[in-house]
Amino acid sequence: MPHGRFANPDCTLGTDPRSDPRMVSALAPFGLDGRFPAAELTVDSPLPERLAYAATSEEVLGGVLDALAQGAPVAEGVTSTTVTIAGPDGNDVTLYISRPNEADGPLPAVVHLHGGAMAIASAADTGYVRWRENLAATGLVMVGVEFRNSAGKLGVHPYPAGLNDCAAAVRWVYANRTELGVSHLIVSGESGGGNLTLTVTLKAAREGWRDEIAGAYAQCPYISNRWLDYPDDLPSLKENDEYFISCQQAALLGSVYDPGGQNSRDGTCWAAMATDEELVGLPPHVISVNELDPLRDEGLVYYRRLLQAGVPAVGRVVAGTCHAGDMLCPGAMPDVYAASLRDVSGFAKSLA
Repeated sequence: MPHGRFANPDCTLGTDPRSDPRMVSALAPFGLDGRFPAAELTVDSPLPERLAYAATSEEVLGGVLDALAQGAPVAEGVTSTTVTIAGPDGNDVTLYISRPNEADGPLPAVVHLHGGAMAIASAADTGYVRWRENLAATGLVMVGVEFRNSAGKLGVHPYPAGLNDCAAAVRWVYANRTELGVSHLIVSGESGGGNLTLTVTLKAAREGWRDEIAGAYAQCPYISNRWLDYPDDLPSLKENDEYFISCQQAALLGSVYDPGGQNSRDGTCWAAMATDEELVGLPPHVISVNELDPLRDEGLVYYRRLLQAGVPAVGRVVAGTCHAGDMLCPGAMPDVYAASLRDVSGFAKSLA
């Protein structure tokens, strides 16, 4: 049975019968229950124009996400601190560390890599702060990484700058696990942060420090780099296009992460490009996707490839939600938000 824009080319997030009505009500005041607006740009437009598009996206979308994040619960019994570590290029990398005030022995850590297509957003954004602190309240040490974006307030830093900052953060947490009261760590993130979660794990395997990562939990990972191709193996790109995000937006933001596409076939740039051989021997993974997300199927394809490679992996589909919808609407859908918190926390603890 066809769904979404296969069933009706004019279908929107607000009219799709699969949509959680609570999510639609939360997004409607911002006009996000309709079609995501097209931009008068292409991936071949001059780079300054694409960077300006990213900056506008950060400003407009950031305000919406901040408003929605106000509905997230405020964690109790959690202390948050900030640490600055040395980055790989003589830069500083800020880490936001949250932990429960009371802990009996070392705790699992989650190194969290925020979304934004590796181009925009910040680990200091309200939604990510609340997400980390709520996870910390479940008995985890949470580490948010302020990596260099390819187009954002910290300047223009294309691949591999952000990836290398994330790798530096993971390795710092592992090296300082005794002082941090950490038993083991997983890497987790959503959207672009989901790509970074998977690519930093691949980077670790390439470079021989794979054992420092106990597991990877990627939510709605943005990994295919094929958003304008609409390939047959990724039908969700057409089915759910322009539902909260669009394939055009994904491609435009991706084009500033890897300008010129020189790294388009590299698995540490785009996780979907990893070879089957590179997947063998990776630590346990969870790939969580959203039913009404254009990116849904690229995450599911990666999950199935992990299984074929012998990697312990779980696939999860959050029904009724758009891209990252289980994190976006904590006030409107507190049960969905809480379920994803529990799943990330449970996965981290299961690897003790």
